[in-house]
Formats: sequence, C-alpha cells, structure tokens
Amino acid sequence: MHPWLPFEWIAATRFLREGRAQSLLIIVGVGVGVSVIVFMSALLSGLQSNLIRRTLSSQSHIVVLPQEEVARQLRDSAFGPLLQKQAQRLRSIDQWQQVRNRLVRMPEIAAVSPVASGPAFAVRGDANKSVTLIGIEPEHYIQIIALDEKIVSGQLRLNSGEAVLGIELAKDLGAGVGDKVRINTGNDINDTLTITGLFDLGNKGVNGRNVYVGLRSAQTLLDLVGGVSSIDLSLHDIYAAEAVALKIAGETGLQVDSWIKTNAQFFSALTSQRISSNVIRFFVGLSVAFGIASVLVVSVVQRSKEIGILRAMGATRGQMLRIFLLQGGIVGLLGSLIGSALAWLFLALWRALAVNPDGTPMFMITVEPELFAIAAAGASLVGILAALIPARRAARLDPVEAIRG
Repeated sequence: MHPWLPFEWIAATRFLREGRAQSLLIIVGVGVGVSVIVFMSALLSGLQSNLIRRTLSSQSHIVVLPQEEVARQLRDSAFGPLLQKQAQRLRSIDQWQQVRNRLVRMPEIAAVSPVASGPAFAVRGDANKSVTLIGIEPEHYIQIIALDEKIVSGQLRLNSGEAVLGIELAKDLGAGVGDKVRINTGNDINDTLTITGLFDLGNKGVNGRNVYVGLRSAQTLLDLVGGVSSIDLSLHDIYAAEAVALKIAGETGLQVDSWIKTNAQFFSALTSQRISSNVIRFFVGLSVAFGIASVLVVSVVQRSKEIGILRAMGATRGQMLRIFLLQGGIVGLLGSLIGSALAWLFLALWRALAVNPDGTPMFMITVEPELFAIAAAGASLVGILAALIPARRAARLDPVEAIRG
C-alpha cells in the first residue's frame, strides 16, 4: 500500500481481500443486479420509443380544430328543452392565420402546419375508393410527419394538379407514379390529378385512405377557399402534449386534441409498463442493498477482534464508521462495473438475436453513456447506504469486549 493512502482506505481494502470469497460473491451479485437494471432500462426505453414513433408516424402531437357547432333547441317539453345535436359540417378555423402566428411563438411548440382535409372519392376507371383528402404545405408538414422520408416511389411534389397516394390505395386503384386519378369531393367539385409519389407510413389504414395534395388544391376541392380545417403541431416534449393542448384551448377557445387524448388506452399501457418496470428495478436494487448489508454484518462479527485491536491502538469511532462505509461503496462500484459490462453483452446479444425475418432489428436500442454513469453512482450509493447499519455497529464496539471475543 502507498504510504499516502488514508488509513480507512487501507483497512477497508485489506478487509475485502481477507474475505475474498465473500467479497467476490457479493460483487458478482451486485453486478447481476446492476446488469438487470441497465438492460431493462435500455430495453424499455427502446421499446417505448419504437412504439411511440410508430404511433406518431402518421399523426401530429396536437391538432387544433374549429369549435363544434352547438345543439339547437327544437321545443320545450315537460322534461325540459328538447335539443337536436347539430350535424358537424366541414368548416375553417376562424382567423386561422392569427392563430398560427400565435402558436409559432409558443416555446413548447417545435413546428406548425396548416391543413385542409376532408372526405372525398378517388376514381380511376371502374375503381371508386372513399379517401381522406389532405391539403398541406410540404415544407411545414414534413417537420411534423416525415412524409418525405416515407416516399417509396416517385417524390413528394405537390404542385397544382399533383397528388401523393398511399401504397395500399394505389394498389386498389391499380395506379402508379405518373398515372392520373380523379378526385371528387361530392359537392360538384372534382379535379384530375397526376400521381407524383407513393408513400408507406407503416399503417395499412392510412396507406389505403390518405391522399396528399397541395394546400391550395385542397382548399378549392373542399370548398374551403382561403381556410384550413385544422392546424397540426409538433412539440419538443411529446409527453407534455395534454398540458399544452389544454393551454392552447384555454387561450384560443378552439377544440384541441393531443395524441395522448386520442390514444388514451395506448398511453395508459405505456404508463403502466413504466410503473411496473420501476417497481421491478426498485426491488432488484433493494435485494442488492440487503445482500451488501448482510455480508458486511457478517464481516463485522468475524472481524470484531481486529476492530477491537484497531480501536485500542487509537482508531476513532469515525474512522471505523468510514472503513465499512468505504467497503460498501467499493463493493457497489466494482459491482456496477461488472454489471455494466454484462448489460452491454446482453444488449449485444439482443441486437443479434431479436431481428425480423428480413434481418432488420425488431426495434432500435440506443444506450446512452449517462446510463452507465448513473448505474455506477447509484450502485455505489446503495452500497454506502447498505453499509450504514453494519458500519455503525462496528463503530460502537467496545474495544475491550471485542478483543475478549
């Protein structure tokens, strides 16, 4: 040992070396616990990111809509006024340009895109399909939904008289890039469009229903000249969608739907998954703490004479306390290093084995370096806390009684 090392460090490492078998077992045990926590954290994070990415691949984080038309009163009856629910027709957001400019200035919002959408029919030859016509400004819309990255044939070009279709709809119509398709919105307005691209958003329903055109073309076809039916938003923090939606609704008086609200069951499942994972990690950490504490308690009992001799030679209670706290911290740190290596191995095996039939990974798992640093700090802290009780017991030993055994 170097002469400049503190007395507590020398004694702590010597105690650990003397009980090699016990020390090795508890370090390996801590390593296994840390590897489980790190592996579960990385796996759950990757799984949730993949699920959210797939869910939001074809929808925005928040949609701002016109207010619903209120029910009208038909007549009074003995049971009160008789109301008839008003049929909801396609309407534009009132003064939508001002609303958009207001939303752009909100720090929580990453991107804003006006949209004009409504029902229509796509006709080609004998094929007639009910579709959703969506008019967009591509330069703004791709910041919310990466439509340009989902083009599998042709390109995302939406000039006047041009459209982009989903691959399922194109198959149903028997059409491809360069072919013509007739769009009829059912209000005596129709137009013949040239297909410039086919997209695949990973959702069969969306691929078989959506037709994207330029915003001005949709406004004309849907009789929304100069208006938009919704404003799509992208957020910096997707989990704050509901809070931001409520804030926008309160400030604008418009109807605002977040992805959390429209996917309530999915979000509830994610929350339950996260809570159950945290519970499992808590109990794994608790078992690691009890393992370290039990080994150090045994160490105090086995080394009571050595502790008594050290106390008789002038070691203070504080030094004895620090010796066993150091042992707990060293065990936790070494265990976290072993656990991090095991977790990295498990994740490498997962990437190699969990693949789709075409060889692509089932979902991407990215391990942040901070996760290993947090694991090391957490395991060391757990080790120190677990050593607190045996350390206090060692510090309180009477040197005479300890030497007598």
